[in-house]
Amino acid sequence: MPNEAMPSSGFITGECRRTIDDRFRISLPPEMASEVIDGTGQTIVSKERYGCLSLWNPVAWQTRLDQGVAVIRSKIAAGRLDGRWTEVQRLGRMLSTRSRTVQLANRSRLLLPDGFREFLDVPVNQEVVVVGAVICVEIWNPAAWLDALKQDLPGFGSLFSGLSE
Repeated sequence: MPNEAMPSSGFITGECRRTIDDRFRISLPPEMASEVIDGTGQTIVSKERYGCLSLWNPVAWQTRLDQGVAVIRSKIAAGRLDGRWTEVQRLGRMLSTRSRTVQLANRSRLLLPDGFREFLDVPVNQEVVVVGAVICVEIWNPAAWLDALKQDLPGFGSLFSGLSE
């Protein structure tokens, strides 16, 4: 089936459309969902940019988060962030509200949490675009997805070459 998720073995690709039902649920392609859940069916939903949410494997997400927070803590302890408390506070607000652990029903159905619904900005009974972004799964407002494609596709060749060298 064209544009559906392809089995990825840790490299998530594909694009498809899904509809948000009247209970704010989205059924994800099982191949994509299986890449971003842990053994209990949990995933991390994160606000990426307005009109886009991403789903991450909880272990990978926590590893990245712990590494970044450790660096920031060491900079605070060394006094290297003195005078930048407004930025640290802003980062703290984003860390507190950017992501949430959620349980996927039947290992592939996502209930969009409050706060994340508004950020995605797609009403019930409307379509979203589900995209495999190699290391995570993204859920896009279709207009925001089209804008992202317009911006990013012209640079695809150089991006691919640069990352594959």
